[in-house]
Amino acid sequence: MDIKEIEKHIRGLLVAIGEDPNREGLRETPARVARMYEEVFEGIKYTNHEIAEMFGKTFEIPSHHNLGGAVVIKDISVFSYCEHHMALMYNMKVNVAYIPHGRVLGLSKIARICDMAAKRLQLQERLGQDIAEIISLATLSPDVGVMIEGCHSCMTSRGIKNVSSKTITKTYFGAFKDDVSLQNLLEDKI
Repeated sequence: MDIKEIEKHIRGLLVAIGEDPNREGLRETPARVARMYEEVFEGIKYTNHEIAEMFGKTFEIPSHHNLGGAVVIKDISVFSYCEHHMALMYNMKVNVAYIPHGRVLGLSKIARICDMAAKRLQLQERLGQDIAEIISLATLSPDVGVMIEGCHSCMTSRGIKNVSSKTITKTYFGAFKDDVSLQNLLEDKI
């Protein structure tokens, strides 16, 4: 990420919207925004495969401890930025479920995967696909489901300004595609 180039463009943006980038409150804004972008867009630096490798710490399940079911983690908080308006996607809750195939992923790694995948210019639909793919790569399980509920400031604070709207997306891989009981694990139907 080119921090100096970001600073230059943020300064130009301030001028373009009619602000004075030399006024006291804005003098350090280009540098602050550049540092923020470096943090909130960190995921751009990595492919899904690289994220799976970074957070893919798994543990073998001894055959006599066969789980026989799904691992489900709910209400993982993330935020992202819409690639269409660079607007904040917020109050996002991610539910992830997968069926272990001999190995389980460290629980905190699932939250880290969701967070890193969200640190890109995203569409909520693609974010669900990315998370499911990364979980599948990390766990070597073809059976993954992801549900995301979130608010989009490109809908709530501009355009239609529908402040109560929420978007829900669901992504199903493997057994989750056709098994309603597995799909229900992602919702509050347990």
